[in-house]
Amino acid sequence: MLNRFLGQRRVAQIQRAIRNGKITILCLVMTVVVLRGMIGAGHFGTPEQDLELLHSHLSNNRRVLEEVKDTSSSASGDGAKSETTTNPNSYEMFDINKILIDEEPEEVKDPNKPYSLGPKISDWDEQRAKWLKENPQFPNFIQPNKPRVLLVTGSSPKPCENPVGDHYLLKSIKNKIDYCRIHGIEIFYNMALLDAEMAGFWAKLPLIRKLLLSHPEIEFLWWMDSDAMFTDMAFELPWERYKDSNLVMHGWNEMVYDQKNWIGLNTGSFLLRNGQWALDLLDAWAPMGPKGKIRDEAGKVLTRELKDRPVFEADDQSAMVYLLVTQRDKWGDKVYLESAYYLHGYWGILVDRYEEMIENYHPGLGDHRWPLVTHFVGCKPCGKFGDYPVERCLKQMDRAYNFGDNQVLQMYGFTHKSLASRRVKRIRNETSNPLEVKDELGLLHPEFKAAKVSSS
Repeated sequence: MLNRFLGQRRVAQIQRAIRNGKITILCLVMTVVVLRGMIGAGHFGTPEQDLELLHSHLSNNRRVLEEVKDTSSSASGDGAKSETTTNPNSYEMFDINKILIDEEPEEVKDPNKPYSLGPKISDWDEQRAKWLKENPQFPNFIQPNKPRVLLVTGSSPKPCENPVGDHYLLKSIKNKIDYCRIHGIEIFYNMALLDAEMAGFWAKLPLIRKLLLSHPEIEFLWWMDSDAMFTDMAFELPWERYKDSNLVMHGWNEMVYDQKNWIGLNTGSFLLRNGQWALDLLDAWAPMGPKGKIRDEAGKVLTRELKDRPVFEADDQSAMVYLLVTQRDKWGDKVYLESAYYLHGYWGILVDRYEEMIENYHPGLGDHRWPLVTHFVGCKPCGKFGDYPVERCLKQMDRAYNFGDNQVLQMYGFTHKSLASRRVKRIRNETSNPLEVKDELGLLHPEFKAAKVSSS
């Protein structure tokens, strides 16, 4: 009868659809049965019963996992090891010394051969002047009285000897990058020991020489230790003051030349002008540096000749004081010992006064009122032991970092909640006219970074 009303072809399509539907329903039923059996709710009860069974099943699994975790964490002494101990994916338990293996033995130099930083160069001023003339696109002065400066710092090629040291190195380099970006200074971070004989205090000398010779466009190289931080982001160095100087260090003439005090200057932050004079100074400075007998014997000389110096191996700072005292006629006229601002500021006399500075002064002063640099001498955050309590050093390094970082964050409308806090807070509301927001410290677009526009 259906054939008469619908046609034979239409009836065949309907029958085929009914058969396919039966197969689909059968597959659906089988799928439900399998899934219910896999999750443990396979008693074909009501939905409420199934939910109760499923909840019980998951609760039992969680309890088993907690028991396993408790057993693993409490096992000790009986040979039992936690999963973390044996898990190859765990950074916490991995012994870093497994991959810190030097492939080749250290080169042994002839102890009877006088130490040298490199081949003697006597015409560097001429070579450099020729290069600058042939490469006018790389001028050594960015603007009048604004030299091209390369800030150089670095750390050991190996991780720090304590678990937090590398974190503070990261903060320190971030701090330096901020200052250099604001002031148009290039930066070089070194992690390579270029000369094994000059390890420790002295590692900077071979690096400085190599960079001076490789970058003739650099007018001043600015060395800064890894444990020193910028705390005045607005202070621009008075470059005009140093137009006749080749070496600028924080220090006092009377303490160096009259008292011969080994802390009369500091070599943790200094400026060195690129030129023949600098190469000659490095050659005269380096001979006390080679580790071993030379450095030990030189340390005895420095302790004997310099005021209040403790007994220890020769260091670069004491050697510089000794060099200036004994050869003042040769070097003194080109050395500027700066004390008008803190090219180096000893942290012990500064960090507890930050709140006072914030209340009474402002960035851009650079001196005791708002120090350019806070140097954590003696804290040794990358070593096993320091000269001061670890807690005080790390707390004050955090405060110094935040003190400087606030000046950066303020440009973008934020500041740390306190000098001890990692968290930040908003200090101004967002606006639909962001270019109208006043740059109070003048750090976003300082004049000395402006490009010269041709009038033609």
